[in-house]
Amino acid sequence: MTATGSNPSNLFLEFSRTKLLTQYWPRMRECVESLTDEQVWWRPNHASNSIGNLLLHLNGNVQQWLVAPFSATEDTRDRPAEFGQRDVVPAAALIEKLGETLQRASEVLARLTEAELVAMFDIQGYRVSGLEAVYQVVEHFGLHHGQIVYITKMLRAADLGFYRELDKTGRAT
Repeated sequence: MTATGSNPSNLFLEFSRTKLLTQYWPRMRECVESLTDEQVWWRPNHASNSIGNLLLHLNGNVQQWLVAPFSATEDTRDRPAEFGQRDVVPAAALIEKLGETLQRASEVLARLTEAELVAMFDIQGYRVSGLEAVYQVVEHFGLHHGQIVYITKMLRAADLGFYRELDKTGRAT
């Protein structure tokens, strides 16, 4: 990780950007691209989400919590629709849409200031600091990233090889 400055705000923002865009997103995209559209929309039961629903949900979350408040744009999220979607939307379209949102998020994270991190925002009915909003997005993305990786491993019955760089003791070489 290369920090653009050594102050805690810059370190936090660079780490957040790295987690989202160089760890979680490429692995998630690789998972989705390895599956058929039917597998992306598979669900084990009616109480569980498909990968497709999770991708719609992540797109809404990143847009609502990171892009809209720091870009002073309208929050048009329809969270229930993210989970209510049952028709198959092609995986490629979901990946493209989330990729575009993450590009905007990356631009936001690259320009945020310390003043914006301590400023207060009203997001999804919660009053949070900018720092809390960024942290919520990274943590939330990580949670659903893990679910998507797990579902992919289950459907493919294969190790995805995301930690090839580790040696026999589990340490980076």
